[in-house]
Amino acid sequence: MPSIPRDQYSSPSRAGYDPLAAHRQDDDPEVDVFLTGTVFFDIIFIGLEGSPRPGTEVWAEGMGSAPGGVANLAVACSRLGLRTGLAAAFGEDLYGDYCRQTLGVQEGVDLTYSRYVTGWHSPVTVSVVYERDRTMISHGHTPEVQSRLIRQPPAARATFIDLSAERQPWVDAIIETGGMVFADVGWDPEDRWDLKQLEASLRGCYAFSPNAVEAMSYTRTDTPEDAVQVLSELVPLAVVTCGADGALAYDRATGQTVHAPAIPVEAMDPTGAGDVFLAGLMLGTAAAWPLEHSLRLANLAAALSVRHFGGALAAPGWGDIAAWWNENGSKDPALADSYAFLDDILPGYEVPEVSRAIATLGFRTRW
Repeated sequence: MPSIPRDQYSSPSRAGYDPLAAHRQDDDPEVDVFLTGTVFFDIIFIGLEGSPRPGTEVWAEGMGSAPGGVANLAVACSRLGLRTGLAAAFGEDLYGDYCRQTLGVQEGVDLTYSRYVTGWHSPVTVSVVYERDRTMISHGHTPEVQSRLIRQPPAARATFIDLSAERQPWVDAIIETGGMVFADVGWDPEDRWDLKQLEASLRGCYAFSPNAVEAMSYTRTDTPEDAVQVLSELVPLAVVTCGADGALAYDRATGQTVHAPAIPVEAMDPTGAGDVFLAGLMLGTAAAWPLEHSLRLANLAAALSVRHFGGALAAPGWGDIAAWWNENGSKDPALADSYAFLDDILPGYEVPEVSRAIATLGFRTRW
């Protein structure tokens, strides 16, 4: 199980801007965000004339390829300037090489805890985007080494866990060193929505961010507002995402409830938007911003991501955020006051544009 060579990347972030610069000290954690999970090779089709039906062929106007799975969150965090570490398995195939190089070289994700797995092929997902929704077909196998990638995790400001998966011992190690655990949960296939079990799973977690349907199902409430109040008894920061209605959160430390409206945009592909939202929330929390600012940045980042296709590579960088503010936000009275805090956060210099998904693994370098 060979390691990923350190010389495959040169820095822990390629954002071109460090929003946590004022908070950094000599005894800082090794990384800002530490993640683990499965990296998929994603193929995305967009612009279909109709829904695919058995026995027919449908042509798509556009196609893209990108790392997927946990890579969605890793790239979103790194593009916002968070020093991001990832523990993942990479197959020794072309898909694995592409995902590794995209993450480690192009996006500056620290792959110190990642490993090659000989004889194991990369998981693949084909995503078909139609009428602003998506259908996905995935294939892959979990390598046996996945559970052994992390013996002792690096010190980190934050990490993320999926409550539907078995909790690993290294999560408690991050909590013990002062790291914040952000948690989410998927749909309950058994339709039990056991709040007591949820409470046990959230032990030691700092933040929990389900969507509105999940939150109301677990709390047996009828509104996101009521749901977030119940969830606030389980974690210091309870967040409920409400789709087109934005996000709602309660901060136990301040006793403050905040609602941040969504940003209206022309959506192309919703893949990875939740991960981008979470990255924005992690950044704002790590930077000790007011809760309202954290939620608004998270909403904005998620909105900017759905304008592009490609999951991980749809995530915005600071150049995208600055362009939106200069072209739209600062000129719209409805947004100007709400996002005026960006004037104090955005870099005072031009930041390079981020890369987007393209319809191939990559082009050969011309000799």
